[in-house]
Amino acid sequence: MENTIRKQIFELIDSDYQKFSAALIPNINNVLGVRLPELRKLAKKITKGDWRTYLETAEDGYFEEIMLQGMVIGYVKTDIEDSLAYVAAFVPKIDNWSVCDSFCTGLKFTKDNKERVWEFLQPYLSSEKEYDIRFGVVMLLDFYIETEYIDRVLKLLDRVKHEGFYAKMAVAWAVSICYVKIPDITIEYLRNNTLDDFTYNKALQKITESYRVDKENKNLIRSMKRR
Repeated sequence: MENTIRKQIFELIDSDYQKFSAALIPNINNVLGVRLPELRKLAKKITKGDWRTYLETAEDGYFEEIMLQGMVIGYVKTDIEDSLAYVAAFVPKIDNWSVCDSFCTGLKFTKDNKERVWEFLQPYLSSEKEYDIRFGVVMLLDFYIETEYIDRVLKLLDRVKHEGFYAKMAVAWAVSICYVKIPDITIEYLRNNTLDDFTYNKALQKITESYRVDKENKNLIRSMKRR
């Protein structure tokens, strides 16, 4: 099966897109250059067949092969514990922001299993591994930035202390989305937090870049920058 999947991936290579895509993910060198909509079509096709055998035997040689596995895990219809077992097996394969962020977005079963997935995410948020943390943080920003969870989300974000660039950037991004969606609670957090200066200032920068924040509030946020 895997040989035929790899063959199908190779047939979808776009060499112009390969240069563009590889430039966006500087820390890996195994990008073939397949556009994500094409991979999604292939993932949906796999989920209609023997997807379990595919996930058990899939190769990890190329960026697209790993991305495809993540997409399949998001698309399959199974019970929550089964899905989370596949997620747990997949997370150690994440070695770049692109696979991480696309994978998280696809885990839509989270919406119907909020508390179970919340509990599942906790060890990742206190991990020492950069992409474990990014996975946990991006899951928070995709599914948990809402009134019911905001206080807990901000507490968790404040606890992340990791020197990895992609972990810090995920926290900054998440804090900015908290502000955009729930500004009154997040502004209080921004006035009293333990974020390192880089992450804090990046969060402010991302807030000021949002078209959903008005000019007056952008000026307020700029005035809060740490020098």
